[in-house]
Amino acid sequence: MVYGTSCLGNLYRALEWDTKLEIIRQWFEHSPRPVVADSAGKYGAGLALETIGKGLRELDIAGDDVLISNKLGWRRVALETDEPTFEPGVWTDLEYDAVQDISADGIERCLRQGNELLGEGYHPQMVSVHDPDEYLAAASSDADREARFEDVVKAYQRLFELKAAGEVKAVGVGAKDWRVIKRLFERVDLDWVMFANSMTIYRHPTDLLAFIDRLHDRGVGIINSAVFHAGFLVGGQFLDYEKFDESRADHVAAMEWRMAFWAVCEEHHIKPAHVCVQFGLRYPRAAGIALNTSAPGRVGENATMVSTALPKSFWRALHDAGLIRAEVV
Repeated sequence: MVYGTSCLGNLYRALEWDTKLEIIRQWFEHSPRPVVADSAGKYGAGLALETIGKGLRELDIAGDDVLISNKLGWRRVALETDEPTFEPGVWTDLEYDAVQDISADGIERCLRQGNELLGEGYHPQMVSVHDPDEYLAAASSDADREARFEDVVKAYQRLFELKAAGEVKAVGVGAKDWRVIKRLFERVDLDWVMFANSMTIYRHPTDLLAFIDRLHDRGVGIINSAVFHAGFLVGGQFLDYEKFDESRADHVAAMEWRMAFWAVCEEHHIKPAHVCVQFGLRYPRAAGIALNTSAPGRVGENATMVSTALPKSFWRALHDAGLIRAEVV
């Protein structure tokens, strides 16, 4: 299990320090070492990274007992407005702002700052460019998009230079749009990929499955994340980070799918969350699954869902109900 850390950067609400420390402590209670934590300079404008470093030192965790992934591309700067400008309304009680910095030199600046925020004794072994799909989507024209894509490629070239120098161990990518990962894979020899909102029980298109097979054959590590579609599959009111809108046909279809999914789960006495997690590890056997929680007591529950497989008869029932593809039964 890969532990997400956006909550440590005050995502939506500011957690007390004791709660944050207990979340980190629970990681080591429920996972073998080295524990894997996924963070980013964007998370609370670096607050999550600071929290991880401070917490690990307070718990006296050896550097070799934690594997840290730092998604790069956002850099802390002074806060000069009433609230941070980089994602208004998302982060709470921050003392800094953040700016995007994606280029060869920019990505190294982000790495150096992240190392400083983690502090003595800890550094990221895994690095990536944070959400390159969002960076490309912000382009003002086709030409701008291509220029931005070259920015991302140059950033990766620098990261691989740093890997060759022994500063990091693995270079990867995480994105919500898996097609951007596929395009990058044509230019960059990635060590690992993280799919978000893509390889889930609700959404697993055939062309994505074929791409995952290709990655697997090349020995690329596969991490799955956002397997609940922003909580929608387990009862939340947001689907892929957009509030459910009954006037949208795609949202209505998703709600109908969810009700049919819940009915099969209830018939087999299995929690929908458990199914989402296990599916995320199912095709092919992923290197890991990223889960995030702001409640220390949920860390153990998540670990149990990761480690407890479901019977093949249940997957067949989902297929018979028309909810999953035959390739993943």
